[in-house]
Amino acid sequence: MQQLESPQRSRGLAVAVKPDRRLSRVDRLGLWLSKSSTIDRLWVGTTESKPYPALRRVEEALQLIKRHDTLNYSRITRNLDRIWVHLLPSAQAHYDRSLNACTLDERYVLNDTVTLEGIASTIVHEATHARLEGWGIVYEEQCRYRIEATCLRRELNFLTKLHDSGLMQEEIVRILEWCKSDQTHLSDVSFRDREEQGQIDTLRYLKAPDWLVQFVMWLIRRRRSRVLAP
Repeated sequence: MQQLESPQRSRGLAVAVKPDRRLSRVDRLGLWLSKSSTIDRLWVGTTESKPYPALRRVEEALQLIKRHDTLNYSRITRNLDRIWVHLLPSAQAHYDRSLNACTLDERYVLNDTVTLEGIASTIVHEATHARLEGWGIVYEEQCRYRIEATCLRRELNFLTKLHDSGLMQEEIVRILEWCKSDQTHLSDVSFRDREEQGQIDTLRYLKAPDWLVQFVMWLIRRRRSRVLAP
């Protein structure tokens, strides 16, 4: 995570929870339309336009991991099928179990303040989610803190192998402490709130017309009122 906040959008603290591994039609179409490459049997793709700068950054981040941490790199290529860059409403990155993918938000990858080391650390984090899922550890509300702590510690392990990563290591330690003290951020309600706000933010990023943004906001308010109704 590039900055510690009581985040509206957080990296590594959200997982797409879906009931099975069947791909949706939207995902199938998105994958088909993506520009992609294959690195050590790992599919790496993006929905962005030419010249695909986010795809290049992810490829370079993978090479960084491969050079400095062969163990984590082997876990990434063994436990993930894909790394996919597209627009994520609720987080800068998450593990999507239906795709068995580390998914990265295009805005996060292209952010000038995000380093290759930061992207690499994020991939290590999400690949750890995949590894835990493979062991049958499901991302349910009551065990989310322990899962996130494991993934963050794996990031720390990776960062110790990089030069000049002290500030990033300190930030991970702060995030671990924050997660332990405020686990409400990992609740279903918090995930839903971030998803809804993220949908609005993404529409604005795409320069959607104001009437569409207002309509989506109305739908969200209506859905919330139904949930809260006795």
